[in-house]
Amino acid sequence: MGSQDAFILAAIAASLLTATACTGTDRAAGTAEARTTNGGAPQGVPVALASVVQKAVPLEIRVIGRVDATNVSVRSQITGELKSVNFTEGDDVTKGQVLFEIDRRPLEAALQQAEANLERDVAQAENAAAQARRYEDLANRGIATREQVDATLTNSEALRATVGADRAAVETARLQLQYTSILAPTSGRTGELVVYPGNIVRALDEKPLVVINKVSPVDVAFGIPESQLPTLKKFMARGTLRVQATAPEGETVPSVGEITFVDNTVDATTGLIKIKGKFANEDRRLWPGQFVNVAVMLTTEPSAIVVPTVAVQTGQDGQFVFVVKDDQTVEARPVVVARTSATESVVASGLKAGETIVTDGHLRLTPGSRITPKNTSQGTAQKVGS
Repeated sequence: MGSQDAFILAAIAASLLTATACTGTDRAAGTAEARTTNGGAPQGVPVALASVVQKAVPLEIRVIGRVDATNVSVRSQITGELKSVNFTEGDDVTKGQVLFEIDRRPLEAALQQAEANLERDVAQAENAAAQARRYEDLANRGIATREQVDATLTNSEALRATVGADRAAVETARLQLQYTSILAPTSGRTGELVVYPGNIVRALDEKPLVVINKVSPVDVAFGIPESQLPTLKKFMARGTLRVQATAPEGETVPSVGEITFVDNTVDATTGLIKIKGKFANEDRRLWPGQFVNVAVMLTTEPSAIVVPTVAVQTGQDGQFVFVVKDDQTVEARPVVVARTSATESVVASGLKAGETIVTDGHLRLTPGSRITPKNTSQGTAQKVGS
């Protein structure tokens, strides 16, 4: 290789070294630029923020309950052919309304027979009483014997008793005739109809003709842990407790009632005690058999420190929240959560009203990290403080 070739190779190598150095410098400059904002300050971790607020918060017990309605099973008290059904299944009926009609003709004939027997025996009893009086008079005059007198008196008394039995038979026949019209024993909403005209219904059959549920008012039954019973009893001693019931989906405004029943024993298998609340349910938002979210309103804490539940994190040393300091860095501050209600948590200690906390973006934070608020932070703060 000549000297000229060596010179060319050396020039090429120098050019490559220069280009590599320039590229490294550009990358370093780009990285540094990416780590700074337009003002030159380091860019922080994007997080959502909210304000710690102080407000009145209800103290309540939240459980799942079930709507129970007073129901009456309607059965026939006689056997006969069903002639008519005077309602449609699912109708609202009132107490005393005629629901079913059973063929009256066999029972009308039975009533007429009972009345005829009564008239016959009344006539015989009157005749026997007259004979007893005549024989008593004859005996006083020495014409009839005492045995004859006693026989006529016995016959008269027997016929009088027969008349009493006949009168009872007539009343029974009239009552049976009344049972041909089956009336609603209570007001409410009818369920599924299981018989139709032409069917033979039997007296006190095991399967009811229809079931009527009283949907206004209704009870909501639920259970609370036995550990919460002393608290419940303490506030019940101060007055009637309100209870709210809300359907799991689709309802935002709860129905309000009052606690009317506390069971006299704790279920040993579940550790729960049964409670019932009475609801007027005039709007019929609560339906028999429906499961609902129940909240027993014990009292209201007027000045509670409240934060969004998502802001509370759990670490090795317990619960904490990331609090934003004035220099836009965060500190991990331990807190004690008294209770959680829906999306909010009541903090017993560790925070004060007006402080700003992190509600989203925790995974990228460590104590001292610099943060950048997201665009949604203002809306979040307004929602929590409402």
